[in-house]
Amino acid sequence: MRRRKSVLAVLLAGAMIVGSVAGCGSNSSDAGNTTDKAQEGTTQEAGSTTAGSDTPLVIATDSMSEKFSPFFGNSVPDRDVYEKTMVKLLDNDRAGEFIFNGIEGETKSYNGTDYTYKGIADLEVTENEDGTVYYDFKLREDVKFSDGENLTADDVIFTYYVFSDPSYDGSATIYSLPIEGMEEYRSGSVILYNLMLEKGAENTDFTYYTEEQQKQFFETDLPAAGEAFAKSISDYCIANGYVTIEADEVANGMNNWGFADLNEDGSITSASGKTWTLVDGDVPTLADYWNELEMKYDYDYATLSETEAADAPLFDFLSDSYKTTVETGESAPNITGIQKTGEYSVRFVMTEANGPALTQFQAEICPLHYYGDESLYDYENNMFGFNKGDLSSVRAKTTAPMGAGPYKFIKYENKTAYFEANEHYYKGAPAIKYMQIKETAEADKVPGVVQGTIDISAPSISKAALEQIKGYNSNGEIIGETVGTYLVDYNGYGYIGINSETVKVGEDNGSEESKNLRKAIATVLSVYRDVVIDSYYGDAAAVINYPISNTSWAAPQKSDADYAVAFSKDVDGNDIYTDGMSEDEKYAAALNAALGYFEAAGYTVTDGKLTAAPEGAKLAYEMMIGGGGIGDHPSFGVATAAAEALASIGFTLTINDLSDTSIMWAAIEGNTAELWCAAWSATLDPDMYQIYHSEGGTAYQYSIYDEELDKLVEEGRNSTDQTYRKAVYKEALDFVVDFAVEVPVYQRQEATLISTARINEETIPKDLTSYYTFVYEIEKLQLK
Repeated sequence: MRRRKSVLAVLLAGAMIVGSVAGCGSNSSDAGNTTDKAQEGTTQEAGSTTAGSDTPLVIATDSMSEKFSPFFGNSVPDRDVYEKTMVKLLDNDRAGEFIFNGIEGETKSYNGTDYTYKGIADLEVTENEDGTVYYDFKLREDVKFSDGENLTADDVIFTYYVFSDPSYDGSATIYSLPIEGMEEYRSGSVILYNLMLEKGAENTDFTYYTEEQQKQFFETDLPAAGEAFAKSISDYCIANGYVTIEADEVANGMNNWGFADLNEDGSITSASGKTWTLVDGDVPTLADYWNELEMKYDYDYATLSETEAADAPLFDFLSDSYKTTVETGESAPNITGIQKTGEYSVRFVMTEANGPALTQFQAEICPLHYYGDESLYDYENNMFGFNKGDLSSVRAKTTAPMGAGPYKFIKYENKTAYFEANEHYYKGAPAIKYMQIKETAEADKVPGVVQGTIDISAPSISKAALEQIKGYNSNGEIIGETVGTYLVDYNGYGYIGINSETVKVGEDNGSEESKNLRKAIATVLSVYRDVVIDSYYGDAAAVINYPISNTSWAAPQKSDADYAVAFSKDVDGNDIYTDGMSEDEKYAAALNAALGYFEAAGYTVTDGKLTAAPEGAKLAYEMMIGGGGIGDHPSFGVATAAAEALASIGFTLTINDLSDTSIMWAAIEGNTAELWCAAWSATLDPDMYQIYHSEGGTAYQYSIYDEELDKLVEEGRNSTDQTYRKAVYKEALDFVVDFAVEVPVYQRQEATLISTARINEETIPKDLTSYYTFVYEIEKLQLK
C-alpha cells in the first residue's frame, strides 16, 4: 500500500553544495515560456484566448526527473506527463470499480447520477474447476497510437513481456502474479549488476563475466553511480527546502540529517568515525557521502537504494550494459499464461484466483513498433519485440513517451513538457489543441491559477489554504468565478502506529495484557482526534475509525450494522461515551477507561495513578513525529493532548518532534520505535498483504505475525468475489484494531484547483474522486 522514500539528507559543504543547488535549477514561473514550431503563439498567459486557438492548457506539477516512461517512471510528476499520452488495458469508474465492458460502455450510478464509462477493451473472467482463472480481453479495433498505427494484441503482449522480463527493474510487479509459466520464464536469469554484487569484488569465478568487467564495475562504475545517487539525494533535499545552504548552517544541517555529529569545536564526525574540520577545504565530498552510505548499510545495496532513494534508485545511475541478464540456468522460452487468441484479443491464465490481479491489468499499453523492434517480434516463434534479458530499446525511449492517449508528447524543455492533441484518440481529439505541464513551486500553485500563469494545479490543502482560496472568489466559496477547488478524498490515510514488540507486557505481544496496554494508550489518543483534525484541516479532512482509506470499496461505512468508533469501548466492552457528552466529559471518560486497561494489563494503580509497571512494560514510552521540530503535523495536537492527559495519571508519553524523519524510519525499520505518526498511501485494490501479513514487506512495523490474521489476508486476496473479500477484510480490520497497533486518525482530502475564469466550467467532469480525476475526461476540457 505504501512505498516509502526516506531521505538521509546529507548536506555536502562548500562548493559541492553550491553545485548541487545549481543542478536543481529554478522553479520560476517563467519556465517553459519559449515558443515551438508545434506551438507557435503560445507565449500568452495560460488560457488567455478563446477555445480553438493555439493557447495551451497549462498544468502545474512538482519537480520532474524526465523518466516519462510507463515502464520505468517512478515519481508522480513523471507520471503526470506520460499518463496523458497513454491508454490503459482496463479502466475504472468513480468508485474505483473496474469497467468490464469498455467497448460498448457501462452505465453506473455515483452520488445519484448515472455516468457511462468506456475503455479500450472488454474483459471476461472465468474461474475453472481446476482452480485456474482466465482473463480474456477483447480489444476495440479502432484504437490508434498517436502516430496513426493500430493498437493490437501484439502491443499488449509486448507490453506485458517487458514487465515480465528477467532484466526488468522498474516499479511494476506484474511478474509477481500467479500467471501460468511466469516463474519458468524468469528462472535461470540474473541481472548482471545483481550477479556482480552477489559475487563481490573478490570473486574469482569468471564464467559469466570477465575479470576486467568486474574490476571496472567495482572500482569505477559503481562508485560513480553511488556519487550520482548521493548527489540526487542532496539535490532533492535542497530543492524541496529540507535544508539551508548558508555557510554557517552547513554543519548544523549535516547534524540534523543524521550524516554526522557536530563537535564542540565545529567539526563533524561521521557515523564511521571520520572527522572533517569544515575549514580550509576539509569538507566531505560526494565520494565521502557515498562511502558513508555503503558503511551504514553494510554494503547491502538493495536496501540502501530502497531506503535512501529520492528521485531515482541507485541502479538507475549504472549504464544499461549492467542491466542485461546473464543466463545461469534453464528457462522457458515463453510465458504460457500470456496467450494471443486473435488479432485483437488476449488471454491471461492465472494458476489461482487473485483479487489484486485486476489492478495489474491497468498497465498502459505501449506500441511495439516504437518501444520495441518489430523484426524481433514473432509470437509463434517466441519472439516478443526484444531480445530476452535486454530492454535497451525500451530504456532508450524513457524520456519521450508515446501511446494512444489524448495527447502526443512533443518535447521537454526548460522544466516544461509540451504536448499537442492526438487526432487519432479513440474518444475524439481533445478540444484544447496544445497542453503544457510545467514544474511549479508549491508557493506558486494557488497564485499561479489566480494570476493566469497556470490553468490547473494540485496545491497542498489545509484550513488556512481553503480560506485563502475563498478570498479569490466574490461569493466567498471554494468554487467561484475565479477559481474552482475540487476536493476528493486522498487514497490513503493518517495514523499513529504502535510496535507490538516494543510496547507489550511480558514476552507475548499478542497476550490480553499486551493488547490492554496498547489499548490504554490508544483510547486516550483517539479521544482527541475530532477536535485536533478539525482545527488543522477544517473541512479538508475527516476522522476515520478503521486502518483503511475511506476511498476503498472495502472500507467499513457508518451505515454498516457492525461499524464501530475506534477505541470507544472500555476493558469490559461497555461504551465509553454517551450521547450529549461535552468534549471535557469525553476526555475524562477516556482517561478513566485507560486506567481500567492499564490495570488489566498488570499495572499497579493507586488512587487513580499508575505507580508500577508489569514485567516487560514501562511507565514511559516515546512517540516519534515528523513535525519539523515545530509541531507542523496533523497528529501533533493529538499526541501532545494525549501526553498531557496521560501524565496526570502517572504515565509519560514523550513526544519526539523530528526535523529529520529518516531517524524515525530508521527506528521503525530497526524495530526499536515504540509509537510514531505517519500516513499510508493506498492502491486501487485494498490488498492487506504488504502491511499485515507476516511475510509482507512492511510487516515489521507492527510485528503482529499471527496465523489467524495471515489466513484472513490470504482469503481476501485469493478471491475475485468483491462482496466476499469485503467481509473477510472487515474481519482482518477488526483483528488489527483489537491488536491495538494502529490508531486510525484522519482521511485528508486533496485538491485540484482549476481556473474557472479561463476554463469552461461546464466541461469539467462532475463528481471527481481520487479514482476519477479530470485527466479521465481531459479531452472534453474547453477554454472560454
